[in-house]
Amino acid sequence: MLYFVATPIGNLKEITYRAVEILGEADCIYAENPRHSLKLLSHYNIKKPVFEYQKFSERQKTQEIIQKLKDGKIIAVISDAGVPLISDPGHALVDALIAHKLPFSAAGIPCAAVSALVLSGLDASAFCMAGFLPHKKADKNKHIQKFKELQASLIFYIAVHDVQKDLDFLFQHLGARRAALVREISKKFESVTRFTLGETPDFTQAGELTLVVEGFKLKVAAVTPESIRQKIAALVEAGTDKKDAVKMIAAEYGLPKSEVYKESFD
Repeated sequence: MLYFVATPIGNLKEITYRAVEILGEADCIYAENPRHSLKLLSHYNIKKPVFEYQKFSERQKTQEIIQKLKDGKIIAVISDAGVPLISDPGHALVDALIAHKLPFSAAGIPCAAVSALVLSGLDASAFCMAGFLPHKKADKNKHIQKFKELQASLIFYIAVHDVQKDLDFLFQHLGARRAALVREISKKFESVTRFTLGETPDFTQAGELTLVVEGFKLKVAAVTPESIRQKIAALVEAGTDKKDAVKMIAAEYGLPKSEVYKESFD
């Protein structure tokens, strides 16, 4: 099991009990800057092997982490301060975890929106909190217009009794975008259901729900064969199976899988 663990942005006491517990129970820790993180770990008397996980070595380290997880290790990933993935390394790792169907969770993030974003597997480099959709149709239509062409992941809070109605509305206005419905964050029955708007996700309709929807994408014409080949190569190098990489890229760019597959052999 892998945990993305939030760490203090200043005062070392601003960390949750669960975050400290996970860091103490992990077989090893991957940190953006191990030397910097040792100050926090020493403060809580946590003595675990700490390995570097930085942007420049992300692909290589991702393969290493995937293998350790397959060997049954418990791994914690932390950044210098704050939440991993949020302007910090980690997205390549999330892509590989999803592709290999390996479980991961988040700890120490007292915000459902940010936790859901980390767990969603969608782009965390830019995001927008869109909140609950208004109840009145006119207000709802006005609200969604602000986000339709935003090139950032959109985060919605969803009431369980409104979930199908809200999903239908978002599909109508945003189209067939990738999405993740995150349920019961940090609780016993935490789950993530990844799907495409327009599909009917299979999940337990109970508990607290947060929906993450991918942001507006540029027209397919802006996607070049070279950019597709580079993306496939990056995912494969990070340990993703080629077929899974093709599927992920086809979904991201809204392209037929056959077209992406063809580019992977050119």
